[in-house]
Amino acid sequence: MNVRMEITYRTPKGTETLFNTEEMRAKKALLLAEDLEKTGRLKHIVFIDSQDNAWSLKELRKQMEDIKTEPHDVTVYFDGGFDLKTKRSGLGCAIYYEQNGKSLRLRKNALVDELDTNNESEYAAFHLGVQEIELLGVHHLPVTFVGDSQVVINQLSGEWPVYEEELARWADRIEAKLRELGIHPEYQLVSRKKNREADHLASQALQEIEISSLIELKED
Repeated sequence: MNVRMEITYRTPKGTETLFNTEEMRAKKALLLAEDLEKTGRLKHIVFIDSQDNAWSLKELRKQMEDIKTEPHDVTVYFDGGFDLKTKRSGLGCAIYYEQNGKSLRLRKNALVDELDTNNESEYAAFHLGVQEIELLGVHHLPVTFVGDSQVVINQLSGEWPVYEEELARWADRIEAKLRELGIHPEYQLVSRKKNREADHLASQALQEIEISSLIELKED
């Protein structure tokens, strides 16, 4: 969960000013707010999330405590590959999240036969990511989806229209599931180089190398 802070600060002589911060992880925002509280000069603070919901310090503390045992701070990397010769598609997703004070990574891929284009493969890879976060129990939280497909990212974010009937069906299916889970999607378009992990998983699927793993990430 990401938030920005609106802070009213008062000097010892009573001069006040308003600060607006950049968006940051809620955990970091809480640490900064608690440190500011210790100065005795913090008059008022409001946390604004990515859906423009406002939280008081007390409310945000409770929210962070409530979600501690559930998957949160979720980022899904996805990629799909299509082999023209075999008409097979490789789907890959890598999911990073926090739970019970741990940083975790889930990797998953799949090989499918029923798709006809690379764009369909990309949508199917996105859908695979949605299925996996549903299995993890992610719900009613913002989730960041990261991919190198301009078509998928721009169409799902509403930047581009969807003209192809088959792609429209994929988009409708994905959006319906996100609504059902109460997930607020945030979309990030990256270069293929920055999506290497999901791309590799998709390539492994095309090579009939099945990947399904969950590990805890340790800090260096």
